[in-house]
This record gives sequence, C-alpha cells and structure tokens, in this order.
Amino acid sequence: MTTYTGASLAATPPLADSIGDLRVANAYAGLPREFHTFLRPQPLTDPRLLHANAEVGALLGLSEKALREPDFLRVVSGQEPLPGGRTLAAVYSGHQFGVWAGQLGDGRAHLLGEVVTPRGSLELQLKGSGRTPYSRMGDGRAVLRSSVREYLASEAMAGLGIPTTRALALVVSDDPVYRETMETAAIVTRVSPSFIRFGSFEHWMGNPEHLRALTDHVIEHHFPELHDTAGGEPDTWENTVLRMLREVVRRTAALIADWQTAGFCHGVMNTDNMSILGLTMDYGPYGFMDRFQANHICNHSDTHGRYAWNVQPAVAHWNLYRLGGVFLGVGLTEEALRAALSGYERDFLGAYQARLCRKFGLRAWEETDEELVDNWWRLLHGQRADFTLAFRHLAAAMRDPAPFLDLFTDHGPAKDWLGRYRRRLEAQAVPDAEREAAMLAVNPLYVLRNHLAQGAIDAALRGDAGEIDVLLELLRDPCTERPGRERYAQQAPEWAERLEVSCSS
Repeated sequence: MTTYTGASLAATPPLADSIGDLRVANAYAGLPREFHTFLRPQPLTDPRLLHANAEVGALLGLSEKALREPDFLRVVSGQEPLPGGRTLAAVYSGHQFGVWAGQLGDGRAHLLGEVVTPRGSLELQLKGSGRTPYSRMGDGRAVLRSSVREYLASEAMAGLGIPTTRALALVVSDDPVYRETMETAAIVTRVSPSFIRFGSFEHWMGNPEHLRALTDHVIEHHFPELHDTAGGEPDTWENTVLRMLREVVRRTAALIADWQTAGFCHGVMNTDNMSILGLTMDYGPYGFMDRFQANHICNHSDTHGRYAWNVQPAVAHWNLYRLGGVFLGVGLTEEALRAALSGYERDFLGAYQARLCRKFGLRAWEETDEELVDNWWRLLHGQRADFTLAFRHLAAAMRDPAPFLDLFTDHGPAKDWLGRYRRRLEAQAVPDAEREAAMLAVNPLYVLRNHLAQGAIDAALRGDAGEIDVLLELLRDPCTERPGRERYAQQAPEWAERLEVSCSS
C-alpha cells in the first residue's frame, strides 16, 4: 500500500500533458448506493489556481505543463468532473470528543475518482467544494486560511516521512465565507490511496451486510496480502478481519509514534478523522509544537484538553477499540477482538523507542533509556524549550554545547542532563562525528510553525504564492540547512503564541 510520503519518481512512465489522459477508476463508487451520494460540486465564483504541487502531480502522472492547462483548473475547482470519474460524497459516522455523534459524512468534500498509477490507485478529493446531504448545518465551504494550512501541512508531514494524505492544488476565490469573521473561500485537492476512516466502519455497526461490503472493499483494494494465512490458521472471513485489525493497530501505533517524536498535535482525533490506512488526514487545528509543554493543546476549541500532545497515544488506543467493537455483531467474539487490539501498546512503544533512538543518536534502546527520555521531557517542559531545535542542537552538543544550552533559561538542569547523555553515548562507543551526522539527518531544522504558516496565508490573501513555494522547498527536505533561510529555522517569536487555531481552521 502506498503511504505516499515522498517516494522517488525515478521509475514512473512519461507524464501526461492533460488531466484527461489519466487512467481513472471508481472503486469506491461501486459500493452499494447507501455508502454515498452522487452529486456535482458547487464551483466557486471566478476560481483562480493559487498553487499546483508538481511533486504530487508527478505521482499521479501529470506533467508540470498539465498543471497549467485550463482543463486542470476546471477539474480542481469543481467546474467539471474528473474525466472518467464519478463524483460523490461519502457517508460515515463517528465519535467526536469522546461522544457518539451519529451520522456524519463528507459535508464539504467531493471524491472525484481514483487515478491508477504504477504504485497503486490514488483518490482525488475536493475539500471546500460545496454542500452535500451530509453538511448538516455547514455551508460546505473551506476558507483560504485553513486551506493554505492543510496544503502545507500534508507536504510538511510527507517531508518528515510521516504517512499522510497529500495536496495537489489550491484554488481560491473572492466568494465570502463566514467563520469567526468574514473570510474568502478556497478548495484544496487532496490525494490519498483512500479516505476511508474508522467512522466509515462505525456507520455500519448493526448492519452486517454493509459492514461486510466495506470490509471486503478495504481488504481487496488496500490489504490484499491479508488473504494469505500463516501457521495453519483457517482462511475464514472472520480471521481475515482479525488480521486486518492487527495491521490497522500496527499502522496506527507507528503513526502516533511519528507524531509524538515530531512534536505534532493533530487537534481533532475523532474517530471520523482516523484513517483506516494509518495516514495523517483531515488537517484542521493541527500544530507543530514550538515551546514544549507535555500537555500542549493546539486546538482552541478543545477546552478540556482531550487531544493534548501527551494524550494522543491513549486516544488512538481508545479509537481503535471503537473500531474493533463494530465487529462484535458479525461473528467475532469479544475475546478475539481484544486479542487483535491488544498489541497496540507494544507496537507503539516499539515504534516510539526506535524513533527516539534515531533522534538521540543511540544504536539500540536500553532499559535505562526510559529514565533518560523521561528526564528529557521534564527538562524541556520545565523550561518551555523549543521542541524542534532542542533535538537539532543536541546533535552537536558534545562538540559545542552553546546553541543547545541557549535554548534554556537556566543552564544548570540542561548541563546536568547533558552529562547523563554524554555517559550514555560513551557506553555505546559510536564515533561522535558519525552519531552527529546521523542525528542531523533525522532531526529537522525546519518545521511548519504556526507563524510561518500564517506568513504564507497573509501572502496568499494578496494573491502571492511565493511564500508557499519557499516553505515547500524547505519542508520537503527539512533536515538540510539552506543558507539565506535562517529566519525559517529560528524559534517562534513571542507574538506567535497568540495565534489560535480552532475547529473552524
């Protein structure tokens, strides 16, 4: 399955010069009619292409010339369907902030179809493309502010190697949209192997026929290897479902380990925002932490801190149990389901420790490293040190501790921790130069800080996509230092703490 974090394009065939030349399929549209509604988007007035992502275009088989053609704009603005596609909005349900919300669905999104590529099929979805039967009280629109943030965030995550949906195009208009204030509308074209989520399964709880249809679709198109049995296990549908759940557990655990060690907060980890493929999806009030606080809340709407940084691993586990519970009514026992879900803690800790080993330059995790890491988080939390730069400057701290120590108001505790870290490094006997180079290769210098995203938003409001280009250049290779780009690698200014993102973002 393509997780799509920025793979090499070396083996791709020649790129098409028109979006109409793509090979398009409609697998999700083949599910029973209760799964979706076929309908056209509601185009924006006088839509303008603010930015097209050539890297994602190439993944789809589109040349840069194709991204400049009028037919491309007509498709990504919702004026015309994807040639060969069947446009639809999907229904799903979910738990929101821990409470069952009932039926939800694509309230402002339209699935255009899927593009068949040598690496597998990739679905195209418009977000902000108008009302659907699942809009409830919403207007079906997305604002420019949130659209720029999603466009950049998905590419930033791909640059970090974190599984994610991607962004192909950003279309803007002068159409007014009211959120907290009056803003202007935009449409993001999102790309993913699938937009199926935990909530897609929850919607069919109590409906064995449709639950089986969805499960068979997901296994056939995204987990075909799960039909292979091991150890003489009977090849039954129930056992295949259990293998699917174990794979979803593994992918979700690995994803959350990625988030935690990148300082990423999703902000709205509702079950309807959790990808069945273990991708980061539905970027709303997300945030990359600046000054570290273990209980950091990036979503201004999350008044009780349900989705704080330090709670994300437990929330993902809770969400997995909501997913597993769907299958209680279709012949799977509670005992079997619990067993399938029970590996989450082991999988998460294994992935988390492996990522921390790379970030700290450790050859392998040892039992005593738990105390070293706990003290690290306490150090950062106690002095609100910058998450990203603390890891980055730690790489050279054995050679030149000054940049690292300057991140802390009180150097004493930081020096004490460095002493323990030095002894840990000495015990593994890895040459300092080798360790430092390895750490610099995995600890980013550039991340999508809120104030940087805001700068791109401010420029986009003037019709200027130049700041988006600069950020994409840096975020696609975030560990490589670029001369002249020093301001993008600095700690966030104090005014950035006043920036707020909420569920309307």
